Amino acid sequence: MPGPRRVVVTGTGVVTPIGNDVPTFWSALKEGRSGVGPLRDIDFEERYVRDLFIQIACQVKDFDPKTRIRNRLLLLADRYSQFAGAAAVEAFAQSKLEVPLRDGYRSACIIGSGAGGLNTIEWAYNQLFTKNRRGNDPLMLLKFIGSSAAAHVGIDYGIKGPTFGTVSACATATHAIGLMLRFIREGLVDIGIAGASEAAINYGSMKAWQAIRVLSPDGCFPFCKKRNGTVLGEGAGVLVLEELEHAKARGANILAELKGFGMASDAKDMINPDIEGPKEAMRQALQDARITPSEVDYLNAHGTATALNDINETRAIKEVFGNAANKLAISSTKSMHGHLLGASGGVEAVACVKAIEESFVPPTIGLSVPDPNCDLDYVPNVGRPLKVCHAMSNSFAFGGLNAVLVFGPAPA
Repeated sequence: MPGPRRVVVTGTGVVTPIGNDVPTFWSALKEGRSGVGPLRDIDFEERYVRDLFIQIACQVKDFDPKTRIRNRLLLLADRYSQFAGAAAVEAFAQSKLEVPLRDGYRSACIIGSGAGGLNTIEWAYNQLFTKNRRGNDPLMLLKFIGSSAAAHVGIDYGIKGPTFGTVSACATATHAIGLMLRFIREGLVDIGIAGASEAAINYGSMKAWQAIRVLSPDGCFPFCKKRNGTVLGEGAGVLVLEELEHAKARGANILAELKGFGMASDAKDMINPDIEGPKEAMRQALQDARITPSEVDYLNAHGTATALNDINETRAIKEVFGNAANKLAISSTKSMHGHLLGASGGVEAVACVKAIEESFVPPTIGLSVPDPNCDLDYVPNVGRPLKVCHAMSNSFAFGGLNAVLVFGPAPA
């Protein structure tokens, strides 16, 4: 009996606050560059924006959709769909797949978003309720629905198999990538693009996040004693995934293997994290990858810099990894690119692939004085060369929704 179909990464694409393509993004991670800056370009009355207590964010800079996307229809889309389209262009270009895909029904597209077209919604409500304008954008509905990014990318590349978006708050991209792993492994499709996109930095969103009291007015300092909240970000991260023999047959350059996926729910609280769900998701991912904890060299932590999450994640890692936790290199790249909400797991998956490719682990910047309750190796402030065979990526979301991926080296 042949073994299960293996799934490999042949393309990566990102749009982030520290780089609008993978080479720029990875260079910024290696250098420990921060994307935190003053809140800007909020299309709302200035008197309202000035009243925001939180005046910082990790925003995408110098993004011109006209130079980054294939389909001119995307120029009319919401910013979150444009980010997804740009990331997909990069990922497919790297994969060197012939597009449109030859057999569209043997391909899939799962690109999620936690918030969807939130900028479109705010613009429309601002027009209606603040400026008392009765007219409306005829494309508004198509812009804000959470499946628009997936639909646009599917149209661009002739993807006729399963095409939809996932929604699981900060675990959205990781769920999307994990589902694609299952689709390919189980033989439903041979090729897929998966990840998530987010563009949710506007006045209403900032007010909502400010009200829940998890945003920092100072910066994002995961696992640090001085941490006081996360920093809202935006962007997209996607992977092109293929069945191993399909990739080999066309001579593809394989970047890494996606080996494991785990998911579990806390089923306890909408805000406060619990240890059991993250533990179970990590255990499932290791079991699915058929490796032991000691075989993981690098862990890209969820690491939001909120007081409860960082301690909870540290405890979960210790319980799952046991003695191996003390030898594990861990970092939160959110310290640099901020919390990209649903897109975080996609961008962090790309960071894991690059860590394996280049034998280098990015740092957790701003880690001046560690929290005594967070006492693992978080690669403080400066990245380091390290042979990475296996990398794990954690995504733990509001509602207790946990998803974890495990990547390994490109098969010989």
